[in-house]
Amino acid sequence: MGYEEKISNMHLDILKEIGNIGAGHAATALSTLLDKKIDMKVPSVKIVSFDGMMDMVGGPDNVVVSVFLRIEGDAPGSMFFLLPLKQASSFIQSMIQDDTFSFDEPPYSDLGLSAMQELGNILSGSYLSSLSDFTKLNLLPSVPALSVDMVGAIIGFGLLEISQESDYAIVVDTALKDDENLNSESVKGHFFLLPDPDSFEIIFKALGVNE
Repeated sequence: MGYEEKISNMHLDILKEIGNIGAGHAATALSTLLDKKIDMKVPSVKIVSFDGMMDMVGGPDNVVVSVFLRIEGDAPGSMFFLLPLKQASSFIQSMIQDDTFSFDEPPYSDLGLSAMQELGNILSGSYLSSLSDFTKLNLLPSVPALSVDMVGAIIGFGLLEISQESDYAIVVDTALKDDENLNSESVKGHFFLLPDPDSFEIIFKALGVNE
């Protein structure tokens, strides 16, 4: 029996709580960066197959903005943060104070790309830090890599980094909102945490799930 069958709602609730703590740290960092109040929540956490992961973001041919990083330390793995083009564009417009910025068509401005990388860095770092604090595992993020591409190509690149023995990912939904702009939509993104095969066991043992 694999870990995906062992994981109960209680364990998912723990992961959601970890996500919300991380979201709180990220919201504080973003609020300071943008000089406005940003609210961030984690509405749900799921364990899904790789095919399910692609379906969640519109299928393998859907083009998204992605920040990818490797996790080193006690439980190595890969992490993606994926945002739809429209929502990524609107958030970066707010970050760099430029209403003309868009991810719809390249070339993209260096300032916009740098801001997106910083956004991914803040969000990923906050979540990893929270997971590390809770599990007492040493988890270190690599420098994030930014790409605008089809979901299938992005995830495929990440899967090259790990053995196919692990067929599941931890999905952390996120919702970011600019509290000062009443008309702003909530920006919905997804974290995909893909522990290396041995790391699934390490993480879930730290959360109290035993094989």
